Amino acid sequence: MTGSGDLDRRITIQRATVTVNEFNEPIETWGDLTTVWARRRDASAAESYRAQEVGAEITARFTIRWSWTVKSVNPRDRLSFEGRLYNITAVRDIGRNQWREIDAAARADEAAEVVP
Repeated sequence: MTGSGDLDRRITIQRATVTVNEFNEPIETWGDLTTVWARRRDASAAESYRAQEVGAEITARFTIRWSWTVKSVNPRDRLSFEGRLYNITAVRDIGRNQWREIDAAARADEAAEVVP
């Protein structure tokens, strides 16, 4: 499958937390869950038409080592890679507690934002 030498990219997995402000309104903030080594493979580049808008999308598949920290990663999380934010679309285990495969998508028509 994947050897440790194939994990040559750094990704940061982020998780949203919801707090309330002084007006009792929910505020969503993103915080780093963990930064790990990953293997990245392009899945596809597609254009979609939504609400009469053309949007290009980059999809990629990231393979990471399984750990107790990444065990809970799910499509409600997102990841940061090379300054671009990717929405996680699917997560699956490969092997028994060996690898996790993460499918993710980012908008290609927006400039990569600087993520601290």
